[in-house]
Amino acid sequence: MTSILLNGAGALISTALVVAAASVTANAIFTTTVPATPGYEIAVGDAPATVTEEAAPKTLSELLASADASAGQAVFRRCAVCHDASAGGPNKVGPNLYGIIGRPMAEHEGFAYSEAMKSYADGGKTWTFEELNNYLTNPKDEIPGNKMAFAGLRRDEDRANLLAWLNAQSEEPQPLP
Repeated sequence: MTSILLNGAGALISTALVVAAASVTANAIFTTTVPATPGYEIAVGDAPATVTEEAAPKTLSELLASADASAGQAVFRRCAVCHDASAGGPNKVGPNLYGIIGRPMAEHEGFAYSEAMKSYADGGKTWTFEELNNYLTNPKDEIPGNKMAFAGLRRDEDRANLLAWLNAQSEEPQPLP
């Protein structure tokens, strides 16, 4: 045998011995005891169990009554990428939203609405607080096929604040429901 083969065999045997010795040493140092019963026992008091009722979700009227229009302006910043809400402002990717509440759906001058929005609005529907609230929750589910790419506002308070602010952006704000 050559010295290279002897060195390789010696290195292999030495490594195996070091690993075996480390394993035996680790098992001797770190012994574990298996408990008689698995898990932990939790002490439970004798207090009677009480069932807490979840508060009923607030109605849109209740949400609008406590809405903060200035907070709605902050929410509108997400909308401002595609919409303008100033009087006489331009249409952007989406229509101008000045006076949106109480305005007929899919009829803002100079904006090309999708066929889905036009057919949804067929029959003279107007944007009410309820309609806009439902739409802003999830635009794609409310009116499938519309152009709005926004995923929606999940928080009720955000939608109420936005509706309060949008209502103020009008020559004739609508009375709250």
